[in-house]
Amino acid sequence: MILLKTAFTTALVLAQACLISSFGNLGNQHRSRTPTFLRAEATEQSIEVVPGRPTWQQAMLRISDPEKSIPFYTDVMGMTVIDTLDFPQWNFKLFFLTTLPEGEKYDLIPGTKEAHDYMWSIEGTALELTYNYGTEKDDFEGYHPGNEEKDGFG
Repeated sequence: MILLKTAFTTALVLAQACLISSFGNLGNQHRSRTPTFLRAEATEQSIEVVPGRPTWQQAMLRISDPEKSIPFYTDVMGMTVIDTLDFPQWNFKLFFLTTLPEGEKYDLIPGTKEAHDYMWSIEGTALELTYNYGTEKDDFEGYHPGNEEKDGFG
């Protein structure tokens, strides 16, 4: 279990390091500065393209059965479901999870305005689990991996 937590944390750190190496340091000490790739270098007047503090807010994984997947992330990985967004008209639901800072309690109800506000204001990264209705059924044939001709990519 600790190995899985370590692997997940390592993956997030590596992904963030890739973003930093590609886009410059977007960490706490530089949050108010516009990253180099977003500045208008060749103009007389500097224009800030992205206001605020750009951050990497989410990573997304598709899941086929929330009743099996959510307990894995909460019970084994120690994450907390902080928000949900349900889109029945488009047949999918999103679950947002994060690892809370040590000692922090989470008492908001996922799916409420307060939970939405909390999720969009966290300093860390949220894991977005995307559940497409019906993928938990035995006859679901799976997703295209993107490696074959005409399977949805390229």
